[in-house]
Amino acid sequence: MPNRLAAETSPYLLQHANNPVDWFPWGPDALARAKLLDRPIFLSIGYAACHWCHVMERESFEDEGTAAYLNDRFVSIKVDREERPDLDQVYMGAVQAMTGGGGWPMTVFLTPEGRPFYGGTYFPETPRHGLPSFRQVLEGVDRAFREQRAEVEQAGIRLAEALSEQARLPTGSGTGTSAMSPSVLDAAVGQIEAQFDAANGGWGTAPKFPQAMTITFLVRRFDATGDARALAMARRSLDRMADGGIRDQLGGGFHRYSTDAVWLAPHFEQMLYDNGQLARAYLHAWRSTGDTRYRDVAIGILDYLERELRTADGGFAASQDADTEGVEGKTFVWTEAEVLSIAADDGPLFAAAFDVTGSGNWEHHTILRRVRSADELAARFESSPADIEGRLAMVREALLAVRGQRPQPARDDKVLAAWNGLALGALGAAARWLRVDPDPAVRERATRYRDVASAAADTVLAGLFDRETGRLGRSWKDGRATGNGVLEDYTHLADGLLSLYEATFDERWFMTARRLMNTVLDRFADPAGGFFDTADDHERLIARPRDVQDNALPSGGAMAATVLLRLAAWTGDDRYRKAAVGAIDPVAELVGRHPTAFAQWAIAVDLLLAQPLEIAIVGDPDAPDTVALRDVVDGLPVGGHVLAISADPAASAVELLAGRTRIDDRATAYVCRSFACRLPVASPADLRAQLTGDPA
Repeated sequence: MPNRLAAETSPYLLQHANNPVDWFPWGPDALARAKLLDRPIFLSIGYAACHWCHVMERESFEDEGTAAYLNDRFVSIKVDREERPDLDQVYMGAVQAMTGGGGWPMTVFLTPEGRPFYGGTYFPETPRHGLPSFRQVLEGVDRAFREQRAEVEQAGIRLAEALSEQARLPTGSGTGTSAMSPSVLDAAVGQIEAQFDAANGGWGTAPKFPQAMTITFLVRRFDATGDARALAMARRSLDRMADGGIRDQLGGGFHRYSTDAVWLAPHFEQMLYDNGQLARAYLHAWRSTGDTRYRDVAIGILDYLERELRTADGGFAASQDADTEGVEGKTFVWTEAEVLSIAADDGPLFAAAFDVTGSGNWEHHTILRRVRSADELAARFESSPADIEGRLAMVREALLAVRGQRPQPARDDKVLAAWNGLALGALGAAARWLRVDPDPAVRERATRYRDVASAAADTVLAGLFDRETGRLGRSWKDGRATGNGVLEDYTHLADGLLSLYEATFDERWFMTARRLMNTVLDRFADPAGGFFDTADDHERLIARPRDVQDNALPSGGAMAATVLLRLAAWTGDDRYRKAAVGAIDPVAELVGRHPTAFAQWAIAVDLLLAQPLEIAIVGDPDAPDTVALRDVVDGLPVGGHVLAISADPAASAVELLAGRTRIDDRATAYVCRSFACRLPVASPADLRAQLTGDPA
């Protein structure tokens, strides 16, 4: 008989709806029951694409004996970390404090008041690898709760106090200048270089994660200073990831991380947030270097998002599982015989290009990865590089079609505000930058990406945004909104909407982004500086969460600072700039010392110091004379300016356009910094001269 989770919309919770465990979703009913029965709470937190979450379910939560023990002695609560990042953050902090590590599935035991006193991650059904069995853990916790209640309560109180203390920001200078100088960015590049894997790209060893924020920061430093070291690290990382098994060489998307240092064997789940950030990083690298390979990788990612993650109502699903039919990677790996049969005459060529061998490169199968360049293959197979790439593309298409007939990994169809914001950011950037590409097929994609992004924004806002209150929900699925928006939902969605505004100049995106950030200032701001991750009227937890460190996603605080600085450039509203400076000041020193953990903050510091150009164009956005001026602006390095365009500045909601007029009834551009403007110009050559000093 289904348990209470059957009434939820989260795919992760629904996966557990038929467990014999008497699960509760997090909420007042579960907490009240724990207090009424005076039982400890067993809190299990995971997500749908989590491989070890599935393993623990099969081993323990489907076991009748384990379920009976839980039901008799605990109140069991299941949480989808993607729906409730606030709970995940608070209790992950507790597990890390208790054990020195963390991960998912997260296993935490709480007093009836919600204070954690014991925790860990995955526990097996029998003792192994130095871990006790889950049943042993349950018996030990139950015994401690009954026989050592005072010690358990005191441990929970001390840990809750420690978590509240951790939410305090470090003390900055209070001047907004302590570490906000180019030297901190130079120090950041130096630290990034010291940790860099020069052979394989990326940072650290196994497991190795794609660090899109760090790469974007490095490309920005190259754009600003010409630092060849920064660009070389970014390019090596982008190249090695694009060649590796972490990238789906057929479908275009990226898997979550590599289990090795050489990007070969991924953990096969695919997450919307990774792909949104990586698409934007590859687009930025293309714009900075002119290397069309990066453009093509970004297109592959965005095509994957559209093909595999777009939901029926136009939003983007959260993820695809690592497992297919209980086997990790089953959909994605190949045998040599399968590849040669499908590739036919081009089988030897494809095998040489993508590391296909009889013995395989992973568990007797092959994970496709690019191991030889077109030039190398052209020499071996006596052809031209262009011919080689064309033939390989045809085989990839054939393999993808065959793979589409296989069983597919499950998809988590939740439409999350923050993650969709990251996708909108990438799609908006692509719509803007690809529209001037010389290839007609690429320009057609720009139009398509614009339309896909607009539809996704409409879906997210219709389902999750309350236009009367300015408040945002977290998750949309099956026609239901679930959870309150947290800081990252407001900031990441605002960033995506501003990207879409610069691709379309539809001011509803700008106005909504601004309203979201006004809510951030009103509801999330800490009077001492920076932002909490939950609103001031959010459910009261044992600590009000605030995580300043960037993780797989940019921290809400870092993205808030980034978006506020951009809004200040569009509006001239010093309230936005002051709030951004107040958030950056306490953490700026950390940017120079630990840049890979504070990469979005590094981008915010870079933006603050750059004092971005403010460019206003008065003209019909689709008129040829306006487009000619816009194309000049779009040729600038990424991220160092904001752009506003309107045919009717008097009716515009963007302050940068206020009072602007045409010259001789021609589209006219104004180049400003801190709202101090140069003379208006109407010719592309004059605009280029103002922007670059070079009229050519």
